[in-house]
Amino acid sequence: MHPRILLISNSTVYGCGYLDHVEDEIRNFLGSAKNVLFFPFALFDRDDYAAKASARFATMGYALHSAHVADNPQKAIQQTDAIFIGGGNTFRLLKALQDLELLEPIRRKVKSGAPYIGSSAGSNVAGPTIKTTKDMPIVQPRSFDSLGLVPFQISPHFQDADPSSKHMGETQEERILQFLEENQTPVVGMREGAWLWIENGAVILKGNTGARIFRRGEAPVEAKSGTDIAPLVGAPDAT
Repeated sequence: MHPRILLISNSTVYGCGYLDHVEDEIRNFLGSAKNVLFFPFALFDRDDYAAKASARFATMGYALHSAHVADNPQKAIQQTDAIFIGGGNTFRLLKALQDLELLEPIRRKVKSGAPYIGSSAGSNVAGPTIKTTKDMPIVQPRSFDSLGLVPFQISPHFQDADPSSKHMGETQEERILQFLEENQTPVVGMREGAWLWIENGAVILKGNTGARIFRRGEAPVEAKSGTDIAPLVGAPDAT
């Protein structure tokens, strides 16, 4: 069985509301699932975040419950139909998942066939590590190792260099290339408005903004919407 994974670069695009740009994709992706377990740990105010997500998913016809108020989060993972991990600070998110011992239960659930949706930080933690996040390390997780649901790194909110800018700091592309000086894992730089639909060994890039693929020792590759990038970055193994 191949895992089913939807990785979204960002939950809100300019001019739209929360998850508006991916509502149709979420509906199609979740299919017959009714209950979604939400992980709000990337933001400080978990109650407010969970309420926002719950209200939005209710408009799509899904019952969303938050792991942060579950009496037994591990049991809640076993009982849910689908998983949604929202965005925010990736270091805060990973530390909470580690502290609550939730990484392995989530892995098992997704490998059993439960749909996984990640947005921004929730997409970051789907990779082997969080080393390609843009976030500040406001807390210190035990390690950078994350869920490893996909064999490549995610770098959401990817921004192309602005040739007219007078800013002299490093670009996101330069930072990803530095990562590849020390690591072998391919990186998908997903622009805002892009997402990946991962199923049956395919990794389909969707949205209208595209992505940039980085591999050690190779020139970066521009990928367009509709492309299966699995030949470039790999895909999850069947279980």
